[in-house]
Parts: sequence; C-alpha cells; structure tokens
Amino acid sequence: MDSSTGHAPTAARPPARRARYHLRFQLRPGPDLADRARALAKACGENGVEEVVLLVGAEQLYTGHLAGADEARWWEAVSQAKEVLDAAGVGVSLNPWVTVGHADRGRIGTLGFAPMVSPTGQHAAAQASFACPVWRRWLYAHYGLFAELGFRVLWVEDDFRFHNHVPLDWGGGFEPLMLDRLAALAGEPVGREEVVRAVTAPGPPHPWRALLQQVWRTAQFEVAEGLAEVVGRRSGGRSQLGLMSSLPAMHSVEGRAWGDLFGALTVGRRVTHRPHFAPYSDTPARGLASALWSLEAQRPLRPDHVACEPEIENWPHTTWSKSDTQTWSEMVTAQLSGADALLLNLHPTHAEHAGRFPRVDRLLRRSRPALDWVAAHRDDDEVPLGVGLPWRQDTAARLPADGSLRDLVADPARTADFLLGHGVPVTARQAPVQALFGDLVHAFDDAAVRALLRGGLLLDGVAAHALTRRGFAALVGARVDEVVGREDPALPGPYAVEEVTGADGAEDGALLSVDVQPALARVVPLAGAHVLSRIRTPDGRPWGAGRTHFANALGGRVAVLPATAPADLARSDDGRDLVHRTVRFLEGERPRLPLVDGDPHLIPYATRTAHGHRLAVANGSADPAHPRIHLPGTGHDVRATLLAPLAEPTRATVAPAAPVPGRDGTVLELETPLPHRGWAVFAW
Repeated sequence: MDSSTGHAPTAARPPARRARYHLRFQLRPGPDLADRARALAKACGENGVEEVVLLVGAEQLYTGHLAGADEARWWEAVSQAKEVLDAAGVGVSLNPWVTVGHADRGRIGTLGFAPMVSPTGQHAAAQASFACPVWRRWLYAHYGLFAELGFRVLWVEDDFRFHNHVPLDWGGGFEPLMLDRLAALAGEPVGREEVVRAVTAPGPPHPWRALLQQVWRTAQFEVAEGLAEVVGRRSGGRSQLGLMSSLPAMHSVEGRAWGDLFGALTVGRRVTHRPHFAPYSDTPARGLASALWSLEAQRPLRPDHVACEPEIENWPHTTWSKSDTQTWSEMVTAQLSGADALLLNLHPTHAEHAGRFPRVDRLLRRSRPALDWVAAHRDDDEVPLGVGLPWRQDTAARLPADGSLRDLVADPARTADFLLGHGVPVTARQAPVQALFGDLVHAFDDAAVRALLRGGLLLDGVAAHALTRRGFAALVGARVDEVVGREDPALPGPYAVEEVTGADGAEDGALLSVDVQPALARVVPLAGAHVLSRIRTPDGRPWGAGRTHFANALGGRVAVLPATAPADLARSDDGRDLVHRTVRFLEGERPRLPLVDGDPHLIPYATRTAHGHRLAVANGSADPAHPRIHLPGTGHDVRATLLAPLAEPTRATVAPAAPVPGRDGTVLELETPLPHRGWAVFAW
C-alpha cells in the first residue's frame, strides 16, 4: 500500500486479552419476542458472546425500505430485545438491512426514491440513487429513530456502494441526478452513453473518469456526514457508526477515498470497520491465503481511530453452508490479524429461537480457547513482515480501460495468492522486497517505478512488458517486446515447459509446466542478467528465456517471471524452490523473511514486535503437514504452539532439518503433525 490514504499506520491499542464475539441475530416482531430475547441472552451468557448485533428486516424478512407501521413494529421489537439483553449484561448494536438497497429480488420501491441506473440504462426497482433527496431524508430519519435507543454501533450495510446491485449490470451511479452533477463539473451537458464510452475508452484515462469518481465520492461523503450528524445528535453521543465494505479494488472504481469516508462517518472520534475477507460457504483450505491477504490489504486503509470487526461470513446463513472447521480457521485468521472483535454470521436470519441451534453453541465454546490464546499472545506493536504488495486506492483512476468498468479492477490479490501459496509471507506495507504484477503497474508513475527499482522487485511478464515500453528495460535487466497469447501463431511453436537451469547455466533436471498460461512474455535477458530457466516447446525446441535475476545500476535487484498469470502456474516443490531462491536473491545481503516449505499449501503470516518475531503457518491441505521454516541467521530459540481446529492449544516440538544447499540460515521442522486448517505458531 502507498501513502495515498494520507494516514499513519494504525495507532497501538492495549492488547486484547480475550477474543470478542459479536453475534448477528434477527428477532422478528411478535408477541413472544421477549421470550425469544431471553433465550438469546441465555445463549450469549453460556457461550461467551459479548454483544448481539440485531438485524432489522433482513434477507427473507426484507419487505423493502421500512417506513410507517412496518418501521414502527421493528422499532418496538428491537427496543424490547435491547431491554432484555441490557438487563442480562449483553452489549447490543443494530444492523439496519439496507441503505440504498442490496438487490431488487422482486421488491418494488414504494417511497418515491429516484432509482439507481446502470451503465447500460437499466433501472432498479427498489434501489435508490445516492443523490436522491427523498431517499436521504428517509435514511436520516430511519437511523435517527433507532439511534435514540442508544445502541453501541449502528451499522451501515455493504450496499453502501455503487457496484453490485442485482439485477443491474455492474451497478448504479448513472442516474440523471448523478449526471447533472457531472455536467456541472465538466462544464457541458453529458449523456449516460457518452459518459460510459468516455470513462471506459481505451488509452489514457479520459478526464471524465476522474470527474465521475469525484461525483460518486462526494455523494457518498455527503450521506456519511448526514448519518454521523443524526446518529450523534439523536443518540446523545452514545452511538457510533460502523461501515461494512466490499473489496477495495471494486471501491477504487467508485473513487472511494477511505480516510475521508471514515472521517465523515466518525461520531465522537469513534467509528468501526467490518472488512469483507472470507467466502460465504465451504471452499478449499488453501483459500485462507485470500482471506489472510484481504485482511492485511485493508489494514492501511483505516485511520488510527478506526476499530476493526471482520465478519465471519455464512450464506445462506446455515450450518449447511460452511463447516465448523472452516469457520474456526477463518476466526483464527481474523484474530491473528488483530481484530478488535469478530462479527459472527452463524445463525439463519430466520432463526427465531437461539435455543434451536446447539451446534452453533458448541462451535462458539470449542473455538474460544484458540482465539483467546491468539488474543493473549498478540503484542500491541506487531508489524506484519513479508514481500510488499504496493497498491493505490486511486488505482482505477489510472488504469487503461478496454470498454468496460470491470477493466478498471486491479489489485495484488492474485500476487498474494501466488506468494502465500509458495510459502512466502506478504504485507501491505512498504518493504525491502516488493512484487508488482499485471496491469497494476499502470497505477504507478515513472518516479514511483524508479523508487521500486531501487529495492528488491519481482515482476511478472505483463509488468515487465509495460516497463519495457516505458523505457525501464536497462534497470529491469530484461526486455519484453511482446506478450504471446496461448493461441497466437508464435514461431517456433507453442510454449509448454519451463526448464530450470543450474548455477552454471546447465540443466538441473527440473521441469515446470507453463502449458496453460493464457499468455507468456518473450523475455530477452540483457547483459549481466542471470537466467534461471528457459521456455521450450512440447518437442523440446527453445522458445525463449524464462526467469531472470538482475542487479541494476540503482543498487536494486530485479526478478522477472515470464508468466502473465503466475497464480495459475501449476504448483510443485521445484516451483516453490525457485520462488524461494528468487526471494532470497531480492533480499540481497540482508535476508530477513521467514520462508516455509515441507508440504503443499502451507500459508504463512509473519510479524515482528519489539520482543521478537512470530510466524503463523496454516495447513491449506487436507493431509496432515510438517512445515519446515527457513529463518535467516542462526541461534534462534524457537517455540511452537499448535492450534488444531476446535481444540485447546498445545505445545508443539520442532527439530533441526537438513539445510538447503547453497543457502545460509536455520531450517527447522515441526515434528507435531499440523492438521487440515490448523495453525502452527512459531515464536523466537
């Protein structure tokens, strides 16, 4: 991440000695509501739940934007529920289900809101424009009414965005009210089709793209300020706001300025963020790499005073959607990242009675030992370590397009997946070694690129091609004049195999597949570059150079991959070894990163504090694993703790392992088997 947020790293907070459970739960209005609220309070007391986040008119019970008698019924219901929960000593927050609206799903607006309009002119039936004054008056009145009850947090749902509003293609923001604002900035009349063509036109970004993003950003900012004012005033300062958000790369298309938005939502120096980070349903365990990076990527977007409560997703809100083991592993992932609380989606939104879900109770009780252990052992000055993955929140304003708003989505998520999947930790902070893949390279001007080239820098074929065209080949150590598509008629034949070379340039026998890469860069090494591999055709003929290492005139070190989609490369022990060799080369004479191998799909999260280092390793495979950790230097006193799913933490044993030829440092192996989705935490 770069400094474009305009904010310093998050300020240190006292360490959380116990994980906090914040449970989302919906209590439908009805004559037995008090009984159901008491059952919920009882379940919270038995399962260590510190707070209930009451949903209002959510999912199956969503009838449309609440007003009149319907709104009054829900107000009475949550008022009664809060009274019961308060008496039981359980904290309470509120989760109104919609701002502009998630999706139509057959609902039709009845309150006279100006509808959202998509890039192609589709009109929403029940989703409002951010610029609609009627909708704004409703929103402020709605939040103000509930704020009077004094909830800790009133959440702003993740529909507070322009993208992803089904059934609209892409989303909204092209309403006449928005286009009028754009016309005022542009100084001339504008039409929707004209605007869409301009902001998605190939080539350098059209000036209207930045202006449209300014219009969207300003509209959101105005609404956020209005919400903060009414919630602060009508709660008497008792309540704050919480922002639920989607992926930063999608919000970049909207022109979101995170620091300004959090500032606008702040009530009395308090505001909370719920970052999206994990899937809604069962996925392979190696998906933890994506979850880990998503949490790390959003950390620098938050100003100092913003608390973080990641959501443990579950949809369609049932134990059939996600295993307890996966839920536990994602809870641990969030806790390792420094979450202030866990926002838990565990019950169906039509659960009605908490006592009907003993399996959820067991999950909460069995998860707590590991979560509390992580909370108690986390230092308040922990700083993530890893290969840096630079990104700008204004990336979408800088990228070339090709006719679609989706062309403007670019982030390092796939880069993180490639590195984490090969046992290399990553960070969103600036770091001595950084990686820049794909079209994201266009977000950085020449001065920023030159700064990256002064350190260690890993490039893929797309980025190397772009930097060649921008005149940086001499500093990269390789020239990429063309990127050859899978089906392009490229002589001397199709690329198929990457053949690893030894230190003397001879073959070392390792073969890696590049056969399913969508395209491959034709890399031409320059003088002084070391070639680690060569690309060959299916019948063995030379196609071009593969990976290269180069020390440049700025004092930096650069590595180039010919792959254009490195995350899609077939993974193997030999491939991981190549990646580790590259990281150590890029680190130069002062290696500092712990690296992990030993078994497939071992996902690392590394941090340092004033007291030492910590490396947490997740097993993303279904088989038990024995991770090996490679530490720079010698003399480390390494302690290990095993966090097995839904079990008490236990001490684990580590033993010296055989060193890797040609590499210095310490190699240790976890003797205790690390189970599927388990975490091993090493400290030294």
